[in-house]
Amino acid sequence: MFNQRRGLSNHFAVFGGIRIVVLAVTCTGIAQTPKSNLTVLYNFTGSATEPMVGIMDSAGNIYGTSSGGGVAGVGTVFKVDATGHETVLYSFKGSANGDGAKPNAGLVMDAAGNLYGTTFYGGSYGGSGVCTLYFGLYAGAPSGCGTVFKLDPTGHETVLHSFTGANGDGAYPNDFVTMDSAGNLYGTTYGGGNDSEGSSGIVFKVDPSGNETVLYSFGASNSDGAEPEGGLLLDSAGNLFGTTSLGGTAGAGTIFKLDPSGHETVLYSFTGANGDGAEPTGRLVKDSAGNLYGTTLNGGKYGWGTVFKLNTAGNEMVLYSFSDQVFLGADADLTIDNAGNLYGTSPFGGGPGGDVFKIDPAGNLTVFYTFTGGVYSYSGGLWPNSDLLIDSAGNLYGSTERGGSSGGGILFKLDSTGNETVIYSFSATNGDGAGPNGDLIMDSAGTLYGTTSGGGIWAGYCGEGHSPGSWGSSGSGVNSPGTGCGTILC
Repeated sequence: MFNQRRGLSNHFAVFGGIRIVVLAVTCTGIAQTPKSNLTVLYNFTGSATEPMVGIMDSAGNIYGTSSGGGVAGVGTVFKVDATGHETVLYSFKGSANGDGAKPNAGLVMDAAGNLYGTTFYGGSYGGSGVCTLYFGLYAGAPSGCGTVFKLDPTGHETVLHSFTGANGDGAYPNDFVTMDSAGNLYGTTYGGGNDSEGSSGIVFKVDPSGNETVLYSFGASNSDGAEPEGGLLLDSAGNLFGTTSLGGTAGAGTIFKLDPSGHETVLYSFTGANGDGAEPTGRLVKDSAGNLYGTTLNGGKYGWGTVFKLNTAGNEMVLYSFSDQVFLGADADLTIDNAGNLYGTSPFGGGPGGDVFKIDPAGNLTVFYTFTGGVYSYSGGLWPNSDLLIDSAGNLYGSTERGGSSGGGILFKLDSTGNETVIYSFSATNGDGAGPNGDLIMDSAGTLYGTTSGGGIWAGYCGEGHSPGSWGSSGSGVNSPGTGCGTILC
């Protein structure tokens, strides 16, 4: 099952012109950030759609990708410097030109300033065979099985590898790549591989010269995993850890380990029965003792998913089962603090606007904070949807998609005791953003950076029914994208 929050959600949204606003919100020592503290650094004018902030370098430059926009309408890599100057570093051209299309995951940067990432579509093998397997996932999907790319500091792009979906190669890389100290890139594809149908996915390695190695092909046996999701976790010994959303002894997904020689071990097969989880889709996190933690989309005591722990002996424990009376599952990846406490968000269930939860190392769950926003009441946040960011003092930062004083969503801070501060409320007016989406990053001065899916100054058509409108208009305050098509905030 493809994780739409991390993958195809970017493809269904916006394909027209967009203005993206880069905003500055400094969070250190404030109780409530007034609008005067928010700085619009840059407005895009059709150069990108559905932006995702990725990384920041030591000079304060922000780099990210957009799944739409650019000269061919199939995505860009962009840079916004500390003064607000924006540069489209590269516009993807799609498989007709042997190039990638629709980047939908984050970037990594090496010591020389080169950027690396993946595109879900495009490459040199579009239009035939397995590369048309998922063509119908949404109207107008590009062809091609995806790419791994490199972008140097001058903006010169190199397609390091075009996935073929044939002869054991993968198809459709669906998450971020992980880089080791030697500059090798590791990742997974949703499809392709050597199984009988060529559709269970692979783990791949791409070296600095662009040579790809299929480290492992899923579906090798009836008990093996299939369709990896959530990216890879690399330990100091070179072992890779990840999850598959399907496969295993019960077909409900697996946790796997791949050693440096390419030998795979299924550490655990989810059953989806007797209170166990099913379909893990998020990223794994690891504590100092080597225990792995994650979430499942389904299964558990009530069928709404679980939070699980896997110890170093391979024993799994369901720490918490979500329910429609308490939580409707986790919508973002888990965050772990130095004491081993886990934090996550649930957008529905529990309180009227969703919740932030905490699970201690003993497995005790606490509702850390309950948002008070409602469908037509914007007194508090509504639908927390980002991974939580934790600072050195133990404060948590995140965003809600809706709610706040104008209904356009909020940035929030939770201190170590669960007290909330609304850092900023988005309004979708006068160039402001609305509907914050994606994860946040923080610089050394405590300034937050992120993106919104609505708002900005652009007043043109945004594609896929996202025409500009009034964010808080009667009867449409939750579903309307508001005036404009999106922002980058910081």
